[in-house]
Amino acid sequence: MEWTEVNIYTSSEGIELLCARLTDIGIKGFVIKDSADFNEFLENKNGQWDYIDQDLMGLADCETCVTVYLPGNEQGSDMLLSVRSMLADMKKSDTQGIYGRLEAELSSIREEDWANNWKQYFKPFKVGERLAVKPSWEEYQDDGRIVLEIDPASSFGTGQHHTTRLCLEMIEKNIREGDVVLDMGCGSGILSIAALLLGAERAVAVDIEENAAATAKENAEKNHLPEEKYETLFGNILTDEALADKIDRKYDMIAANIVADVLIAMKDFFVRYLKKGGVLLISGIIEERMDEVLDAVKGAGLTLCEVGVREGWAAARFTI
Repeated sequence: MEWTEVNIYTSSEGIELLCARLTDIGIKGFVIKDSADFNEFLENKNGQWDYIDQDLMGLADCETCVTVYLPGNEQGSDMLLSVRSMLADMKKSDTQGIYGRLEAELSSIREEDWANNWKQYFKPFKVGERLAVKPSWEEYQDDGRIVLEIDPASSFGTGQHHTTRLCLEMIEKNIREGDVVLDMGCGSGILSIAALLLGAERAVAVDIEENAAATAKENAEKNHLPEEKYETLFGNILTDEALADKIDRKYDMIAANIVADVLIAMKDFFVRYLKKGGVLLISGIIEERMDEVLDAVKGAGLTLCEVGVREGWAAARFTI
């Protein structure tokens, strides 16, 4: 199997948070280069060192970098989309630049080719009993399913990742005609667009990244959804009170496919926005942190109804 080397540039202060966020999206192996750490070793090394290789000495003034290796297949393609979305989230929140430039560089393929190369892994596929998901450049033979056309651009959400599939299946089972839906951390918009195609009346899609909100709007148009049915907004509701107030109403369904720490931080917003008897769907949770997230959301006052686990990823349905 071919692998793509992804070098993510940060700062010494950013290493711990970055690695935690990478773990949350399923990446568990890292190579870390940090000049501060190496210089501390030089100053405090024990024993006699007659020689240190010149290549190692280059660490003394290197830019802090966390390197990960992603498989050159469908899974790796989805992970890379998720890494890009996660970095955009971190960069937007890091207003003081504490965590460095937070940029990813690919070493095994040219950056300008990546946007097209990943498309080879995105083919039409079926989800649940009623949906079929396809990119705009592929054909899908009519078989009676509702076809959801999605182009993720630089945003997470092709539907292929287990977290998204689990959410789509839960949406299909729980959506009702006329529902109003809130998609928190919308990415490509796939979840809220699916809800509308399955019978929801209106959806509000929110993402911390402006490009993601724009991509979600474009995807809604590709699915011929009326503009008045689909509203997109960008910003961080955890820090932007004006945005939190703007979307403040009671929703029949809330979908949030993000990462564990953000889901925990949003727990009180779920209670604030969910209509009595409504449905909350959360996903993007690695299995190792499932109990932590579920306990936090239950502690906010929501009732756990269903948990789905697939290949190390978890999604859950709550009500209030």
